[in-house]
Amino acid sequence: MLGIVKAKGAILYDELGNSYIDGIASWYTSMYGHCNEFILGRVQQQMEILDQVVFSGFTHEPAIKLSEELIKILPSNQMKLFFSDNGSTATEVGIKMALQYHFNKGKRRRVLLAFEEGFHGDTFGAMSVSGLSVYNGPFEDFSIEVERIPVPDEENIQNILQQLTTRLASNDIAAFIYEPLVQGAAGMKMHDKNGLNMILDLLHKNEVLLIADEVMTGFGKTGKYFASDHIPVKPDIICLSKALTAGLLPMAITSATQKVFDAFYSNDISKGLFHGHTYTANPLACTAALAGLELLRSNEIQNNIRKIIDSHRSFGLRIKDHPKVKAIRQCGIIFALDLKISMDRYGSLRDQLFNFFMKHGVFLRPLGNTIYILAPYTITDAQLTKVYDIIERALETIE
Repeated sequence: MLGIVKAKGAILYDELGNSYIDGIASWYTSMYGHCNEFILGRVQQQMEILDQVVFSGFTHEPAIKLSEELIKILPSNQMKLFFSDNGSTATEVGIKMALQYHFNKGKRRRVLLAFEEGFHGDTFGAMSVSGLSVYNGPFEDFSIEVERIPVPDEENIQNILQQLTTRLASNDIAAFIYEPLVQGAAGMKMHDKNGLNMILDLLHKNEVLLIADEVMTGFGKTGKYFASDHIPVKPDIICLSKALTAGLLPMAITSATQKVFDAFYSNDISKGLFHGHTYTANPLACTAALAGLELLRSNEIQNNIRKIIDSHRSFGLRIKDHPKVKAIRQCGIIFALDLKISMDRYGSLRDQLFNFFMKHGVFLRPLGNTIYILAPYTITDAQLTKVYDIIERALETIE
């Protein structure tokens, strides 16, 4: 374990005095750079007014303001917000919403649909809908009922639609949870938005709730505010965390349509969604999120996003024909390349790459034979150039 003692902008500093470019924004959270002074200033002001209060029977200005501002940039069908405290619980809440939605309406829909190799978190509901057994193996016998479908491409989409049409006749599928456009933990695997839209359209017409897990993809990473903005059929529920609070404090939000909310709105208390966390809608976290949204919508950050997208495209053109590169792909500021070599997800060759990057001052975490970049929006041209150069140098070390 390496002790990190300081962070600023796109740079991490360890206890030995070494520095590292944070090429993955510390798991896609610190998108406006570490210790961003604008965000810190807002949170410091809030600390002197209200630090924490239970979000049950009470509310407060930062949560109200954040709700108002977030609704402005979410897909237009999103009307209600439910606060929690991390990405796993954002999806956990979304799953519970979907299952209870049908229960409250007197329907027995108990099956969840998910993509193969999806990842949605580490709590039990989130684990159940995740398809990466490397994380879930010991717990698979305890999971809720889930069926999986392949991610769509031009070759398999018609077969997927035919199989779904047959399967939907049973009327027991409650919801479909999906990472729109990019499957993060699967190795930044990207899928066809047109095929995804056809799947969503079919499911929507059969009263299957659509849960978009935007914990990783949200807040500008795909070139739009949310990956769902690229897709005509909008989700019923959206799960948000990570960059929501700019990497400063933990918090999550699960948004929903009015239709979903109305299934819970009743004088019958048993129809309520019983889910709550001690630090739900923490005022400091809400303040950090508000400051992050202000930055996200600024001309400076939007220009930075476009600049990173263009830089990745140029790097992709340069690296795609490298003899050790099998494939490249990009979605917004997310760039990934696959190596022409078999590699365990956490094996020695992967560790060799990781150690090479760190030795040369770049923090990247390969997923098996996939190297990816998901850097802060504030990364400088020189820093991004160094990330590219070190990746190219690393390729030369692979036998």
